[in-house]
Amino acid sequence: MMKKQQKRKRRRKKIRSFTQRLSQLTCLSVTLLIVLALSPRLEAGKHLDSYALIFGTVWQGEQPVYGVKIKIRRADQKKPHWELYSDHRGEFAQRVPAEKADYVIRAEPEPKKHAPRLSTDEVRVHIDGEERRDISLHLK
Repeated sequence: MMKKQQKRKRRRKKIRSFTQRLSQLTCLSVTLLIVLALSPRLEAGKHLDSYALIFGTVWQGEQPVYGVKIKIRRADQKKPHWELYSDHRGEFAQRVPAEKADYVIRAEPEPKKHAPRLSTDEVRVHIDGEERRDISLHLK
């Protein structure tokens, strides 16, 4: 008799745990469906595919310069938002949001031993929308 009661209790526990798991899974799936249904509406205002392109070349004299660190920031901010390096042709490109904004671009070459430190003036670029702006940075 004891064994039958124990079996019944085990069976009830299994049934309870199964129904609890099923209800938890149902709640989780309903929540996930709601989040997925609302997410396109939340991102509908954002244009993830629209961007502007800042393209530039770093020059020293008449030669393009490789490996120069480029820092790009919005004009109303203090710290650079993007840091990148010029390629073997001295060129760099950075996608920025396609909205009206001014950007400040600065080149900072690595200092060489026993050579004067090179610098460049900051270049301002105005972006209106989806467009490409070409600039040149000349090291002094």
